Amino acid sequence: MLIRRLARPLLASIFVWGGIGTFRDTEGHAQAAKPLLERATSPVRDSLPEEIPTDPHTLVKIDGAVKIGAGVLLGLGKTPRLAALLLSGSLVPTTLAAHSFWEYEDPEQRAAQQTQFLKNLGLLGGLLMTAVDTKGKPSVGYRARHGAHRVAEQTQRAVPTKRCKRKGR
Repeated sequence: MLIRRLARPLLASIFVWGGIGTFRDTEGHAQAAKPLLERATSPVRDSLPEEIPTDPHTLVKIDGAVKIGAGVLLGLGKTPRLAALLLSGSLVPTTLAAHSFWEYEDPEQRAAQQTQFLKNLGLLGGLLMTAVDTKGKPSVGYRARHGAHRVAEQTQRAVPTKRCKRKGR
């Protein structure tokens, strides 16, 4: 219990800070996201509804808001599983857009970007563990299966079964 109360704010802090940084430099983040966004949306751009934003500035602002909002929720321990899933969904495109180390020729820049990429993978691991953490309680799937099994047993006890006798036997 104490570990969760300490670990969640520690994990959340980098996302809240990153979200704040996104709003401080929206233009820079939008420029970094633009190539990935072009590759991702160009094949389906014509089939997307008009309500779905595809411009980098809007998407970067949404990403920053998600990081701040979900980061605060995670840090406070409010809906931590949902917050961790939202942050995971935000982290993947951010990592691909900002830390594509394979595109760098300079060995020092490549190494620096690779370190950041691996750091983000570590954060993703922590978020995934948080997303499945049930605080020691059985998961929803387990409780559903166990409940269904109990109902089936109660139904079998409540409804007497008749044995059919076949003619001639």
